[in-house]
Amino acid sequence: MAVNMGDAEAYIAQYCIVIEDWTDADDANKMRLLNVAGRTLSRKYPKYTIPDAAVYEFANVLATAFNDTNKLARQGVNQFALTGTASFGFKDGVVSGPDVDPAQFIPQAALDLIGAENGVKLSKRAAKWTVL
Repeated sequence: MAVNMGDAEAYIAQYCIVIEDWTDADDANKMRLLNVAGRTLSRKYPKYTIPDAAVYEFANVLATAFNDTNKLARQGVNQFALTGTASFGFKDGVVSGPDVDPAQFIPQAALDLIGAENGVKLSKRAAKWTVL
């Protein structure tokens, strides 16, 4: 894994759909997003080779998940308004708190890239216990 900013910019511009939060971020923030994405994928899937493209996909998702507006929701703001401009409200159930695990935002596209690189099938879906 040898991610770099130039390759990330090119990949995200070509292969990702919603990229506004990524393009709005400054270079230091983009580097942090790439570092967190790479570290989180390596921690979550230590047995697998993590391709750079998977890191780029995940970093772009993190840019949206941790943008300024969503940061307010995690800090407990229910709604806010900018006078004469816009009003924002957050629905209940938004992931909140300062200790949000970035791994919960890993997109299926990143898992597909890791799976293809390693010859396995990875999915976010898992069997869970229930009580009837």
